[in-house]
Amino acid sequence: MTAKIMEKVTNKHLKAQVPDFAIGDTVDVHVKIVEGDKERVQIFNGTVIARKGSGINASFTVRRIVNNEGVERIFPIHSPNVVDIQVKRSGYTRRSKLYFLRDRIGKAVRLREKWIGTKN
Repeated sequence: MTAKIMEKVTNKHLKAQVPDFAIGDTVDVHVKIVEGDKERVQIFNGTVIARKGSGINASFTVRRIVNNEGVERIFPIHSPNVVDIQVKRSGYTRRSKLYFLRDRIGKAVRLREKWIGTKN
């Protein structure tokens, strides 16, 4: 009974179109930022190293290197502040969490690109 009530409440806040992306993909996350009375969209690009949760609680972690320092941000997928998620590149991986990338530096951080063959 209570599960149905919770489901009704949370379904109102779910996004209709959730972009299809996976762990290992390089993405551009368009984030809405409020500065005083102004509102702008900032793009955070990096590699998706983790996805967790389901429904309204689903979130993903994006990692990038800025000035030789690793920066990670966790974004809720259904947040109104996440305007758009664009996949720039798909990476091939055999893990569900890419936390091992935290220990790597330089070219070792790169992932093999996923090639999708065409049917003829």
